[in-house]
Amino acid sequence: MPQNDPKTDPTLANAWKTKAGRDLTEAELMAMPESEYMSEQQLDFFRACLKKQKDDLLANAGETTEHLREDTSIVPDPADRATIEEEHALELRTRDRERKLLKKITQSLSRIESGDYGYCDETGEPIGLGRLLARPTATLSLEAQQRRELKQKLFGD
Repeated sequence: MPQNDPKTDPTLANAWKTKAGRDLTEAELMAMPESEYMSEQQLDFFRACLKKQKDDLLANAGETTEHLREDTSIVPDPADRATIEEEHALELRTRDRERKLLKKITQSLSRIESGDYGYCDETGEPIGLGRLLARPTATLSLEAQQRRELKQKLFGD
C-alpha cells in the first residue's frame, strides 16, 4: 500500500464529507471518490479557484496601468528610452495573454453554472481532476488536446 496515496489516507479521503468545496485542499479533492466527480463541492472548489485567479489578474491589470502612467516621463537618452519602451512592450504582451486568460476564466465560470464544466468539449468524457487542477480553464481531455495539437502540427491552423 503506497504511503502517500491520498485515496488511502482516511483524513484526506473523508474531508469532503465535512468541508465546503472552497475549503478543500488539492489533496483532499484528489482523495474524493470518483462517484463525486463534478459534485457541488468540486464545482464550488473550482469556482473559488477561478474567481481567485480572475481577481488576481484584474489586480495586475490595475498595477500595469499605474506603472505605465508613472513611466511616461521624457527621457533624453535614446538607449534609456528604448529600454523603457521595450519594458512597456513586454508588460503589454503579458497583459494581453492575461486578457485572453481572463476570457477563458469567464467562460469556465459560465460552464460551471451550465453544468458543462469538467467534461471534454469533443468527447463528453471527464477531463479529470489532475488536469483541471493544473489548468482550471481546460475544455478538452488530455487525449483530445493531444489530438488537436498533433493535427495543428501536421496540417497547420
